[in-house]
Amino acid sequence: MNPVPFAAGLVAAGALLGSTPAVPPAYPQEEPRRMTRGITDVQGIKVGHHTLTERPTGCTVILVDGEGVPGGVAQRGGAPGTTETDLLHPLNLVDKVNAIVLSGGSAFGLDARQGVVRYLEERGLGWRVSTGVVPIVPGAVLIDLHVGEDPRIRPTADCGYKAAGGAGDGTVLEGNVGAGAGATVGKFRGGPSMKGGLGSASISLANGLVVGAIVAVNAAGDVIDPSTGRVVAGHRTKDGKELADVRQLLRNPADAAPPRAGENTTIAVVATNARLTKTEINRVALMADDGLARAINPAHTAADGDTVFAL
Repeated sequence: MNPVPFAAGLVAAGALLGSTPAVPPAYPQEEPRRMTRGITDVQGIKVGHHTLTERPTGCTVILVDGEGVPGGVAQRGGAPGTTETDLLHPLNLVDKVNAIVLSGGSAFGLDARQGVVRYLEERGLGWRVSTGVVPIVPGAVLIDLHVGEDPRIRPTADCGYKAAGGAGDGTVLEGNVGAGAGATVGKFRGGPSMKGGLGSASISLANGLVVGAIVAVNAAGDVIDPSTGRVVAGHRTKDGKELADVRQLLRNPADAAPPRAGENTTIAVVATNARLTKTEINRVALMADDGLARAINPAHTAADGDTVFAL
């Protein structure tokens, strides 16, 4: 599966931010321009992956240059696996984020965050306190424990450290890597699923605004191309030869088993070069989260932990 159409849908939602700055009259007729590297087209953003070879799972780290930037989050799935999301609330003190971690491994995968914290502390990056620095690293996990033979194999702190150490600002590696290594889609029937994965995309507007997204797609349902409404990946017909359409299955509950808790969740990060406050970037996260509903059906169910961060 190529998850880029989904990432593009999420970016399109985030690009609504283009209506916030004053735009010269000559610009509105110009279409957003698709860029090439993914979320790293946003200056100051680096991405690193670590993919385990023993079982399909891994983690992805999104690093921010310098002292950090304001961060926000939208968490609408009913079964989240997250860490350090409360501090992103606009009423809370900390106003800068140093990195975001996306990981497989369910709650066990949250260990990857500690490796990123260690990496940043060694470089003196984090929230300044009397004893030094405390790196601010929110994160979210998806559930891939059912993929492969041994669910005891999952991302560790060392995985996070290696992903951070390998982060760069070049073209983002996509597919079954990092947090997307064990991702699957199309699980409402309860039968064989399809591979999901990790995708990244970005656009630029004529006023200089750049918006990028990176998404690990592990949805219970289908991935939809929002520009055409076509199913890109998801449920297969009973003979396995064609894609079914979960939108039709949901209209006939007898044909579709409900999503099984413990097998779903799509997690994402949206970044922009716009200068925003903590309150404003939380609003961007909410706007970008609409991309999930545009590009995944169904999204935000009781059995997934759909989460979108914004930087």
